This record gives sequence, structure tokens and C-alpha cells, in this order.
Amino acid sequence: MTATAELPALTAGDRCDRCGAQAYVRVELAAGAELLFCAHHARQHEDKLREVAVNIHDESGRLNA
Repeated sequence: MTATAELPALTAGDRCDRCGAQAYVRVELAAGAELLFCAHHARQHEDKLREVAVNIHDESGRLNA
């Protein structure tokens, strides 16, 4: 059995790797790297991200709260 560390919630300091806006989506890749995206760019690249991601952590629901 392997333990997985819970990743911290995204904060206002986390910025989109594409445009620099606040990140609401964290994409974990198999090599251990992660990418951060604003909701707009996560939706724009969703199909490709689903092909390469090990895990996608989406907090964009906070935008509607």
C-alpha cells in the first residue's frame, strides 16, 4: 500500500501557467510535474489534459460560490 499526500488547496497566489490569472485547476502529470490553469484555459485544453494527466484537481466551482 502506498500513501498519497493530500495536496493543499489552490490559493490566490497560485497562477495559471498559460496567462498568469488565478489558478483553479491543478493537473498532475505522470513524471511528477504539475501544471496550473485558470478555469478558462483548463476548459480550452481539457481534452488534451485528460490524455496526459494522472490526476486533475478542479476547484473552479469556487467561482460560482
